[in-house]
Amino acid sequence: MRADARKNRDHLLAVAGAAIAEQGVDVSLRDIARRADVGLATLLRHYPTREALLDALLRTSFDVLAGRAGELETSGSPEDALVSWLRDCVAWTTEYRGVTVLMAAAIEDTESALHASCVTLRAAGARLLSRAQAAGVARADIDGTDLFALVAALAWLGDQPSLAPRAGHLFDVVASAILKRPAGALDGGASSLGS
Repeated sequence: MRADARKNRDHLLAVAGAAIAEQGVDVSLRDIARRADVGLATLLRHYPTREALLDALLRTSFDVLAGRAGELETSGSPEDALVSWLRDCVAWTTEYRGVTVLMAAAIEDTESALHASCVTLRAAGARLLSRAQAAGVARADIDGTDLFALVAALAWLGDQPSLAPRAGHLFDVVASAILKRPAGALDGGASSLGS
């Protein structure tokens, strides 16, 4: 790809990221194009669908979260690794309002541009969960699909203005339910999720 074309794509992604963070994933593609000072046709030439735009925007973050899971698998205790990754994942998903709805749909839709990234992210969390289960510190009756759903549910709370102040506390409640340790024994959950 030519340098100027890459610069244009990077600019479109930066503008799209800001617009989605501000207005949510349903922001108008026309509005994104207008903010980027390009025509809608130009935006659609680079990203023919909303999901293609979101995949390009989110793929790096998905890769970072999956990589972070890999690092955590070999460091720290299994329960701390799981909670740390879960906290990072929930915090990231709340950056882009409404993305959890698309992620939940994409995980089941093999034709979705987001499908592969979501499957990779779910597998990363599942490995951390399995490690914690093997160590006897996590419930045995949940799996990676359940964990992915809990990330979506916790992120959804952060998208709700009336519930957002409770998100940190509820994160701790859910994490305590996943792990075999008492509620309130988690380090730093409330402060990192906005309550």
